[in-house]
Amino acid sequence: MTSGKYGFVIMIQDRWWQEFLHKRNSGARILSYVRTGAAAPGEASTLLFYVTKPVGELAGHAEFIERKVGEPEEMWKDYGQESILNSKQQYEQFLQEQRKVSFIRFKDLREASKPIPLSNLRMLLGQRRLSRKGFYLGKGTADELILLME
Repeated sequence: MTSGKYGFVIMIQDRWWQEFLHKRNSGARILSYVRTGAAAPGEASTLLFYVTKPVGELAGHAEFIERKVGEPEEMWKDYGQESILNSKQQYEQFLQEQRKVSFIRFKDLREASKPIPLSNLRMLLGQRRLSRKGFYLGKGTADELILLME
C-alpha cells in the first residue's frame, strides 16, 4: 500500500452514521458500507467518517478490512447482515438495478469524542472543498486527524 492511501474519508449521511453506531452498540463487530459500482477505497488501513451537512463534521473512524465487489445477489447473501440496510427490499431499492455493488468492510468503529467541524477540516487539509465521493489521506494526515478526534 502506498503511503498516500493509508486513510480514506467516507462521506456519509447522518441517518446512516447513526445506524452504524446503533448496530455497533448492538454488538456487531464487522460492518459494511454499501456503495454502487466498484467504489473506493480499494486499499486503505483506516476509514474516517465525514457526516455530511447539516452535521458537517468528521465524526469517527474504523479499521478498514477490505472492499468486496460483486454481483448484487451474491454480495447480499454473503455480506448483507453486516450492512445497515434492514431488508433485501431496501437493498434492492438502494441499488436501483446496478449490476455491481461494493461492500466496504470495517471493524472497530469509534465515535469521535471531539468531532472535527468542516471549517477546521478544510483548514487542516488545505482544501476549499471536499470530494463527495471520498478521498485518500496519507498516514501522517490520517493519524493527526484521529488524534484530534480523541
